[in-house]
Amino acid sequence: MFETWEELEESINGCNKCKLFKTRQNIVFGTGNKKADLMLIGEGPGADEDRLAEPFVGRAGKLMDMAFQTLGIKREEVYIANIVKCRPPYNRNPEADECKACMDYLRNQVILVKPKIIVLLGNVALQNILGKEHKITSSRGKWIEKKGIKYMPTWHPAALLRDETKKINFINDLELVIEELKKER
Repeated sequence: MFETWEELEESINGCNKCKLFKTRQNIVFGTGNKKADLMLIGEGPGADEDRLAEPFVGRAGKLMDMAFQTLGIKREEVYIANIVKCRPPYNRNPEADECKACMDYLRNQVILVKPKIIVLLGNVALQNILGKEHKITSSRGKWIEKKGIKYMPTWHPAALLRDETKKINFINDLELVIEELKKER
């Protein structure tokens, strides 16, 4: 475990723990408030994220930002990370060995942030954090508590781009998160 953000961020520089390092432009570590009560975890960076070295800045990220704005969530108040820190080719889902290679980085991010609530964006995040027995379609919108952290699984914003009917679920899930955060404070 790393004691400071500086140590953790330094540890990932030049990472070559999996094959994704061969095709990345940048490591996409994470962004936001490093002491946030709310953390969001996606699956991995896309092309825009790889180019800019920041999570959720592409089309799906812009959609998530619109949802944030609607609900009064400020992006700079939350912490956003991904399961894998390098872009999978062609935006495919990260493979099991790639997820495993990055998991210690993510665990350390969670330990350093100390969030009260983590929103799991999509099936890849859900299964890698809470286990393969969970499926996004049956877990979405339901609180799951583990090791003192409350988890809210919801659709990945990219899924909303493919199926607009999921937007209302996404907004409703984030509303539940906001309500729970108010109780926690």
